[in-house]
Amino acid sequence: MFRNLSPRALTIYIAVFVSLFNVAIQVVFTLINGLELNVLLLVVSGLGSLIICYLIVRFFIVTYLIKKIRLIYNIIQQSKFGKSSDIKNESSLISGNVWKSVESDVKKWANLTEEEIKNLKELEKYRKEFVGNISHELKTPIFTIQGYIHTLLEGGLEDKNVNVRFLNRAAINVDRLITIVEDLEVISKLESGSDTLEVEVFDLKKLTYEVIMDLEVQAKQKGIKLKYDTKAPNFQVKGDREKFRQVYNNLIFNSIKYGREKGTTNIEFFDLEEYILVEVSDNGIGIQQKHLNHLFDRFYRVDKSRSRDVGGSGLGLAIVKHIVEAHNQTINVRSKQGEGSTFGFTIAKA
Repeated sequence: MFRNLSPRALTIYIAVFVSLFNVAIQVVFTLINGLELNVLLLVVSGLGSLIICYLIVRFFIVTYLIKKIRLIYNIIQQSKFGKSSDIKNESSLISGNVWKSVESDVKKWANLTEEEIKNLKELEKYRKEFVGNISHELKTPIFTIQGYIHTLLEGGLEDKNVNVRFLNRAAINVDRLITIVEDLEVISKLESGSDTLEVEVFDLKKLTYEVIMDLEVQAKQKGIKLKYDTKAPNFQVKGDREKFRQVYNNLIFNSIKYGREKGTTNIEFFDLEEYILVEVSDNGIGIQQKHLNHLFDRFYRVDKSRSRDVGGSGLGLAIVKHIVEAHNQTINVRSKQGEGSTFGFTIAKA
């Protein structure tokens, strides 16, 4: 009952209680002493104590309680919006159900703050992992280049059996460094929004065919068949055509790189009214469930030794995710180890 009272109602209750208590004491004192009851005097005394008590309690609430509550609201508003708020003014706090309001707002603020702290901790953990990963990714080719150059400087340059071979290997690692730097630059531009999307209407089926033709040589080297639904409609979609070409290239190339020899990569289209869902599936080695949530993280590698053997910067899927999300679309993956993987992304219809 009293928990949901406003400060004004609580003040009145206290004043009435004190007033009645005062009158009751006077009545008892009069009767004990055998004096005559003066009704007018009791009424005046009761009203006087009621008014005085009301003013004292109201002053106490305004001076101490309401100011503290306003301070709490200002802290909450500053943490949310970076500025103080006068939404909860004195009169509204006194007349409103301040207890329930304060409790509700503080709980919301506490939950929000707890979530922000959790996110900050996760970001800090991610930052540390990212710094460690990028230093490792850069260190490997740099040390390799250093080894070849030192060998050449120490006499290998005059040895015709190794000089050209070592220079070629050093050049390969230089190219790998350039790839990492370029991919990092792409991600940085996508995250900052400085890389403007050239949105246009294009034929999704035609783009699929072009990418398959581009990767046909790599697929034939492993005996992998690249298939897509040739009978599917010529879906007209909108987005940055070259960016989605990059998405296609990465997903299909990965299916070749990690696919089984003489395997299959299949591209399917699903009409979802406002969007087209594109799925790139393979019957390759598959991915363990514990890795799926991290596949789109920068430099994340399921099999680190094997991934470096087949090349790549470790940033491809991170770039794919950024491109898709820059178009306000979604990308997902499902996989079963030993059976293959399926990557799906949506693209808006024109």
